[in-house]
Amino acid sequence: MEAIAFYTFAILTTVMFLITVLTSHALYALSALAAGMIFISAFFFLLGADFLGAIQIIVYTGAVMALYAFGMMFFDTTRDVVEKRTSPQLIFGLSGVAALMVVAIFTAPIISGNIEALYPAIDGVGNSQMVGMVLFTKYLIPFEVAAIMLLVAMIAGIVLAGKKMDHSLTLMQDEIECINEEKEQV
Repeated sequence: MEAIAFYTFAILTTVMFLITVLTSHALYALSALAAGMIFISAFFFLLGADFLGAIQIIVYTGAVMALYAFGMMFFDTTRDVVEKRTSPQLIFGLSGVAALMVVAIFTAPIISGNIEALYPAIDGVGNSQMVGMVLFTKYLIPFEVAAIMLLVAMIAGIVLAGKKMDHSLTLMQDEIECINEEKEQV
């Protein structure tokens, strides 16, 4: 059952990130990116690292949602979105498959009682303490490199957004109104 869940989430994650890269609509790309981040957290839950799974959802999916909100504020991304429902049966079928997958994921641990951990937890040490010990000893350098990369990405995003903000929308509207008044006078 664990292998089926792994391959299912691997395929879903890959599909979501492909949609993120290949779509031309910002809303679709950001929605697929958030879904991909949530599917990545499923791997942590499968491995028994509940703390890391929750952190993945809170931090990275939250960051993508903040990016989503800024994208909605700065750009008129909804003007190109055209919703069309070609087949209500397809939507119903996909919803049913998704519901069955959720039920299977939640009932699998209940049904199978013979699951053994390959690396059992140490008595008296919680999950977040184990994560902290491993993160700040064995994986300290990759952790710091990831932090630096996120900092660089944040600064790059600010710089790129600043370049697009050279023209004020209110000044542009004032110019348009002046042009329209001149046309009316002629």
